[in-house]
Amino acid sequence: MAEEFSETNISGKKFSGKKFSGKTVYNGITMGKVMVLQKDQEQIRRTRIEDSEHECGRVQGAVNASKQQLAALYDKAVKEVGESSAAIFEVHQMMLEDEDYLDAIYHIIRTEMVNAEYAVAITGDNFVAMFAGMEDEYMQARAADVKDISARVVRNLSGQGGVDFSAMEPSIIVADDLTPSETVQMDKKKILAFVTVHGSTNSHTAILARMMNIPALIGVKMDLSMIQTGMTAIVDGAAGEVIFEPTEFQCSEAEKKIQNEREKLRLLQELKGKKNETSDGRTINIYANIGSVSDVGYVLENDAGGIGLFRSEFLYLGRDDFPSEEEQFQAYKQVVQMMGQKKVIIRTLDIGADKQADYFALGKEDNPALGYRAIRICLKQPEIFKTQLRALLRAAAYGNLSIMYPMIISAEEITQIYAIVKEVDEELTQAQIPHRVPEQGIMVETPAAVMVSDELAKLVDFFSIGTNDLTQYTLAIDRQNQRLEDFYNPHHKAILRMIQMVVDNAHKCGKWAGICGELGADTALTQTFVDMGVDELSVAPPMVLKVREKVRAM
Repeated sequence: MAEEFSETNISGKKFSGKKFSGKTVYNGITMGKVMVLQKDQEQIRRTRIEDSEHECGRVQGAVNASKQQLAALYDKAVKEVGESSAAIFEVHQMMLEDEDYLDAIYHIIRTEMVNAEYAVAITGDNFVAMFAGMEDEYMQARAADVKDISARVVRNLSGQGGVDFSAMEPSIIVADDLTPSETVQMDKKKILAFVTVHGSTNSHTAILARMMNIPALIGVKMDLSMIQTGMTAIVDGAAGEVIFEPTEFQCSEAEKKIQNEREKLRLLQELKGKKNETSDGRTINIYANIGSVSDVGYVLENDAGGIGLFRSEFLYLGRDDFPSEEEQFQAYKQVVQMMGQKKVIIRTLDIGADKQADYFALGKEDNPALGYRAIRICLKQPEIFKTQLRALLRAAAYGNLSIMYPMIISAEEITQIYAIVKEVDEELTQAQIPHRVPEQGIMVETPAAVMVSDELAKLVDFFSIGTNDLTQYTLAIDRQNQRLEDFYNPHHKAILRMIQMVVDNAHKCGKWAGICGELGADTALTQTFVDMGVDELSVAPPMVLKVREKVRAM
C-alpha cells in the first residue's frame, strides 16, 4: 500500500527510500532522475504584488525563454518530421510576439497588482474563450495554440520550463496520466520509464513502454505535488514499485538487478540472424509494431522480419491540421526504403476512441470506442482517406508495402474501400505519378469480422488480428476503464476460439493470418499460436527476440 507524503518529508531524511506500488505495464528495472509532467490546467494562484514593473519584466523573460524553446523545437521537428509539420512552432513564436496578447497581460498586472503567472493564465483563458467562440474554423483552431503558449509561459515563470521535452535529459516520466498526443511528442531515446497515477495497462502509453522495452507502472497512488523534477527514483517493473530518493542500499540492490537484466539481453542478442523455427521444423514470421518513422531503428536493432503494424494515426496526432499527402508519402517511403525487401504493413488512420485530434472535429461521443473512428471516418469523409491512399500507393513503388484497413465489420465496407482505391489508382495513372496498388488486408478486431471471416477471406490478401479491440468488444469491457481490469482476460476461451476460426478461414482461401495486437507478444501463448497455424506475430520490437527464443525452445 502506498505511503502518504507529508510537507516535512519532501526533502528530508524521512522521505528517503519511500516506496509506492502500482500495476506493472512492462517488466525491467531502471534508476535515474525524475521529470514530473504536470497538466497545463494546474491551478494558478493569485498573489498580490508590490512591484508591477518587476512582474512585467518576469513575463518578458519567460516569453523570451519560451521563444528559444520553440526555436529549438522547430529545428528538431524539421529534422525529424519536415518543415510542414514543424511550422506550428513558428506560429507559436509569432503568437508570443502579438501585441494584443502581451498588452492584455501587462494591463492585468498593472491594474490589478497581481503576479505574472496569474495574469498570463487569465489572459490565456480570455483569448481561448474569444477564439473558441468565433464562427471561423481557422480562428477556432487558434484557441488550442493560445492555450499551449500560455501554459509554456506559465511553466517558465514557475520554474517548470524543464518539462520541455526538447531539453530533457534521460528521465523517468512521472505524471497523472499521459495521452497519445503527449507521448508522441516525447524524445523516446530519453525516456527511462513511465510512472503514472492513473491509466490502463492497455493504454497507448503502455504500448509505447512495451515497444521501447522500458519499465512502466500505472495506478501508483502518490501525490504529484510532493514529487519534484530532479529527484532520483528506481522503477522496478517486476516488483511493481517505484522508490523515490532511494537509500544507498536500495541503489546497490537495483544496480545488481540492472546488471542481471543486461546479461539477459546479451544472451538474447545471440539469437539475431537465427530462424523462427521450432525443433520439429515449424516456422512463424515475427514482425514488429511501430508508431513512427523513428521507430524503425528499434525494428532493425531487434532483427524483426518485417513491420506487421505501422500505426499511421500517429502522423495525425500532436498537430493542428491534417498531414499532407507529401508529408505522409515521405514518411511511408522512408520506412519501406529503410526496411529493404522486408514487408511493411501500414494501417490506415485509426483516429477516434482514445486517439483524439481536435481538428477532426469528431464531437463528443458517449461510447467513443464503439463510435465514429478508423475506417468509418475514412468512408464517411473520403477526401481524408484518398489523401492517405495516394501517399500509400506512391510509397508502394519504393518497397514491399502492404495496406491494412482497421475496424472492418462487413464485405460491403471492403467493396467501398476497393472502389476508392480504384479511383486513386486511376487518378495517379492519369497524372503519370509512379505508384503501385499493393497487397491489401484487414484487421480482424470485431466479433462481426470474425463471424464472417470466411466471406472476407475471399476479398482480401491477408488477415491481421487486432486482439486489443477484439478482446474488449467480445468481453464487453472498455480496456481504458481501470475498474474493469480484473475482468479483462485476453486468454478467454472465446478469444482463442475466434483466433482459430480466423486462421482456419484464411487458410481455406489460401491467405495468411497473423496477430498484431498485444496478445502476439504473450509468450505464454506462443506455443498455442504456433499449434493454431498462425502465420505471423507482430510484437513490440524488444519482444521479437524473446518470442523467437520461445519458438526455438518448442
